Amino acid sequence: MPRSSKTRNKLPTATELATSIPAWLDLPEPRSFRPKRKMRTVWISDIHLGTRGCNAPMLLDFLASIECETLYLVGDILDGWRLKRGWYWPDAHNEVVRRILKMAHRGTRVVLIAGNHDEMLRPYAGMSFGGVELELETIHVTADGKRLLVTHGDGFDGVVLYARWLAFLGDKAYEVLLRTNRWFNLIRRQLKMPYWSLSAYMKKRVKNAVQFVCDFEEAVAHAARDMGVDGVVCGHIHCAEIRQIGDVTYYNDGDWVESCTALVEDFAGAITIVDWAAECAKPAHASEVGDPVDENQAASRSKEDA
Repeated sequence: MPRSSKTRNKLPTATELATSIPAWLDLPEPRSFRPKRKMRTVWISDIHLGTRGCNAPMLLDFLASIECETLYLVGDILDGWRLKRGWYWPDAHNEVVRRILKMAHRGTRVVLIAGNHDEMLRPYAGMSFGGVELELETIHVTADGKRLLVTHGDGFDGVVLYARWLAFLGDKAYEVLLRTNRWFNLIRRQLKMPYWSLSAYMKKRVKNAVQFVCDFEEAVAHAARDMGVDGVVCGHIHCAEIRQIGDVTYYNDGDWVESCTALVEDFAGAITIVDWAAECAKPAHASEVGDPVDENQAASRSKEDA
């Protein structure tokens, strides 16, 4: 019997998620044919699971390629705004959640910072689910002793903070742009061309968007300075960046919708941006991971390889 739209759109409760975790952890991992990169810390954000714009196959490839002591999920991991409007959850999105839980089960410290799109997680701050710690924000200490504020960043976005209706309006326009981006890259795949973000390109060319990014970075850095920390790591605006602003180092880990980027810390404390889309476009990497696949293919292939 088909489920009603009300049932399909209902988000799982914390109890339902917790009871389903052991079954997921029992599933075998796909075999890897390349050595994993060992890192001290990895930051990723703005995955937007539950949307068609989420680049789950590329994120799964990245997560399969790394080992780290701490993984920070810096907000907007789930997109509750979209899921409430209509349910979309392919197998590859399940596989992303399972891969993260598997990392936590195997000893990686996983910290999830709730963002504005997954704000339904904020009441659970301070709790742990399946080995994943939920926080509103936290302090990370690098290997060389620097203290970094880790926060999603929506609290510094005037549109989200003071004009929520405008944020939702902008979200709809952004959804259209991402849908165009999806078809654009489908055509590129057919032509054997690498992934390239049309939406990110357009956003960088819009003067108001550029000014917004600059204002956002300044606001975040000034708040971090007032807290007495050495730097701040955030997401939210989908623009990966490392920038010195006065005495504070501003870090943004980007996203896994447009640019497919992460921040990584080595064991000496140096932090760099990993542009996974660019790395996947390299011939050497392409020969290892193969051609890009869609979300359902990514999940089914990992099960076949297990």
